[in-house]
Amino acid sequence: MYTIHINLQFQKLSKWIIDRVMSAIALLILSPLMLIIAIAIYINMGQPIFFCQPRPGKDGRIFIFYKFRTMTSEKDKEGKLLSDEHRLTPLGQFLRKTSLDELPQLWNVLKGDMSFVGPRPLLVEYLERYSPEQARRHQVTPGITGWAQVNGRNLIPWEERFALDVWYVDNQSLQLDLWIMILTVWKILKREGINHPEAVTMFEFKGNL
Repeated sequence: MYTIHINLQFQKLSKWIIDRVMSAIALLILSPLMLIIAIAIYINMGQPIFFCQPRPGKDGRIFIFYKFRTMTSEKDKEGKLLSDEHRLTPLGQFLRKTSLDELPQLWNVLKGDMSFVGPRPLLVEYLERYSPEQARRHQVTPGITGWAQVNGRNLIPWEERFALDVWYVDNQSLQLDLWIMILTVWKILKREGINHPEAVTMFEFKGNL
């Protein structure tokens, strides 16, 4: 039992180091591409360049989550935002299909708010809607990609996504993380599971009714 605990601690430390080293390297290498994307967003949609939103991380701790902006801020006559379908631009659609909109999360990884692999950080208001079992997804640091993302992403029901997240919590390892990263690259190249067939974003999770 003691050996297992030491091994788990070693893997956690290794993951912590790998996350920070790799995110720093990735930010340096990808900074020209990120600058080009930022300029394209500014020309296409104006400011802001980034989509910033509070999200719950490990143990429910709130942090600011970053993505490249993919939607306009168009509103109707009553001042309400138009639907996601109407606000998603062709550039934004391209960024989502290629997952390039996720690149700013490398900064979240470097800061320690996120990891490369882990359950995706969702909305703060979902915290009170989880069952005790579903809430276990917050026992680990959230990730840019995760077990649910390579097993259906936005095409599977919330309950199944959360079950996959909890499975990852119980089975996490460096080997599993490597396999998830490989599958993520494959999914991005195939452009699978980006959008739900009936919406450009995932439907809201309203709790376990």
